[in-house]
Amino acid sequence: NCELRIANYELRIANYELRMGDELLNFKRELEERTSDFAVAVFRRLDKLPQLASSRVIVFQLGKSASSVGANYREANRAESLDDFIHKLGIVLKESSESLYWLGLLVKLYPDESGFQDLEKECDELVRIFQTVRTKMFQKRRAVES
Repeated sequence: NCELRIANYELRIANYELRMGDELLNFKRELEERTSDFAVAVFRRLDKLPQLASSRVIVFQLGKSASSVGANYREANRAESLDDFIHKLGIVLKESSESLYWLGLLVKLYPDESGFQDLEKECDELVRIFQTVRTKMFQKRRAVES
């Protein structure tokens, strides 16, 4: 009877770990899709900008950084170690922060166009998510090292 209770307990733990694994996998997939959608939305919005010297610089820089967010996040999800993941997530954070900078300039240059404000808000949310994930991974690494 005791062995049966232990086996049931171990089964519950295994099922819990599987659910947690599925939730993490779903979170990663959803965030990969969200970063892809972000890049597409940025490109679509940039295509509507006038062909001025200032906007050409911003289009080039923002196009690169916004698309790098998703590409580097995908790369981070395929990291070979926790340290590799943390490093690659740092790159994602830098690219999303750079995107936020360029979007901020566009909001100032085109204050009447809400599309840039919406993209800026989305980018700010992504920065906060990646910062939170990176902080948790640093904590996990410290716990493993202890």
